[in-house]
Amino acid sequence: MAKLTHTDSQGNARMVDVGNKEIQLRVAKASGHIRLSEDTLKLISQNLLIKGDVLTVAEIAGIQAAKRTSELIPLCHNIVLNKVLVKATPDDSGVTINSEVRCTGITGVEMEALTAVSVGLLTIYDMCKAVDKKMVIGEIQLLEKTKTNIPA
Repeated sequence: MAKLTHTDSQGNARMVDVGNKEIQLRVAKASGHIRLSEDTLKLISQNLLIKGDVLTVAEIAGIQAAKRTSELIPLCHNIVLNKVLVKATPDDSGVTINSEVRCTGITGVEMEALTAVSVGLLTIYDMCKAVDKKMVIGEIQLLEKTKTNIPA
């Protein structure tokens, strides 16, 4: 059985020591979806919601959230991000949000990518809650996580 990295030998929570890891290019991609009514999708596409441009605000919220992940997730490392891309795309049943996060560092960025998607979806929920009482957020998942050595 695999050992959990965020617990010590007594089972207590701890922050992982990544000090001995090598600096690498690290990339993570995530996605999630919010199911919306047809009427809500129409309001979004025509930019008629009173709170403003839902898709743009959700994308910006996702970027902000990725940058603050270590403040939200207790055992995450505070890392410098090279790139955060968040894209909100309407479809027939709602909006899909995809994120890509990159850093050059010693620990991965999957939590930042997942946080970007989650907060982007929550932002859509917040902006649409007055007109849609049956929204469902789901399918939040890590799509890809890579690390690449950096030539000396």
